[in-house]
Amino acid sequence: MYKKVRLKDTVEVPPKHLADVTPQRVKRLLQDKLEGRMDEDVGSVVSVVNVHDIGEGSVLPNRPGVYYQAEFDAITYDPQMQEVVDGTVVEVVEFGAFVGIGPVDGLLHVSQISDEYLAYDGENQQLASTDSNDTLGVDDAVRVRVVTKSIDERNPRDSKIGLTAKQPGLGKHGWLEQKREERQASTEG
Repeated sequence: MYKKVRLKDTVEVPPKHLADVTPQRVKRLLQDKLEGRMDEDVGSVVSVVNVHDIGEGSVLPNRPGVYYQAEFDAITYDPQMQEVVDGTVVEVVEFGAFVGIGPVDGLLHVSQISDEYLAYDGENQQLASTDSNDTLGVDDAVRVRVVTKSIDERNPRDSKIGLTAKQPGLGKHGWLEQKREERQASTEG
């Protein structure tokens, strides 16, 4: 879920910019420091959008910059447990598919995609059903639900988000459309 949140953080202003400690300068420094960072409380910082207050600067021994406490608004993305989200398959591997949801990727394990057996087709970068013509590949749009979440603030790339597509209304968009058409045909006939 995307949110706009008010945060406080300390930012170092290098000596060459000390004559220009403006909200715009502090915003750029905060963007460089925070955007793309994962935080367990607020999720992934997508963008710093507005600086409200810049406190008094502090100097630390043996450090050339001046440190300012800033209060600012940020847009964050924090996938909530049980949240249903739309995403795009960004990579297919033997054990499942990585799905881009917002600025992060989650794992849709092969056991959580379908009740059918899906075989890995490395040549075509897809998972293919042995029972039907269903395939799931890179760039496919999917609707999934967040089932596990483990955020690693120190190494954001090690954060893990688990997804499922096994409940009704979830799965590859093409499969969902096909099921909808089949339901309409059966009610009209």
